[in-house]
Amino acid sequence: MASAAPSVRRPMTLKSALQDLRETTLAAVSGLLAKLAYLASLRDREGGYRHWGMSLVHGPEPSDRALKAAHGEVLSRVLRTPLSSLVEDLRESSQESGVSSGTYVQGIRGQLDELLPAQQDEASVRHLNSVLVALSSLEKSQERATRSTS
Repeated sequence: MASAAPSVRRPMTLKSALQDLRETTLAAVSGLLAKLAYLASLRDREGGYRHWGMSLVHGPEPSDRALKAAHGEVLSRVLRTPLSSLVEDLRESSQESGVSSGTYVQGIRGQLDELLPAQQDEASVRHLNSVLVALSSLEKSQERATRSTS
């Protein structure tokens, strides 16, 4: 008599993978730009997403779908947010990472392709690039103004 293949037991959860991701993992990351960078860091070379804890609780496929959906949502929020709010967000995101705002925005500008979820339209690519260039310029202007008044 053949025995059934062992099944992987996952902890019981009442939240969907996406709801869990939004309310737990992403809630702990300060700033939209930091959330975007964090989600981008979870994407592998093949375009899938890997998050050990999410995969353990929800399974690899639901976890991948949730991370991909959240990545698109956060990108959309960044692109809809006024620059004045993103300047504040940049300061919050950079403070959490322990670097200056200028250094932080330069770092994420260098990762433009990784910041975008797979299969983004050219308009989103250009829009995000424009937002990051504008934030970088605003931050440089602020740094110059601060130095000249010191």
